Amino acid sequence: MTNPPPFPWAEAMAFGFGVLRLSSDEFWRLTPSELAAAVRALSGESMPLSRDALNELIARFPDRK
Repeated sequence: MTNPPPFPWAEAMAFGFGVLRLSSDEFWRLTPSELAAAVRALSGESMPLSRDALNELIARFPDRK
């Protein structure tokens, strides 16, 4: 049984601080899943929202005047 590769901390921190411009506190509060979602979003791998999902978000979080 082989060990999984080590987590790429240098790359993660470079992305979090350099690309996302997170503070140290914000970066270290992220979960790995949240960081991965940010990477996917900025790399174009995210799926666009469906119309139904967008309408649900609009209903839940209406713009306020």
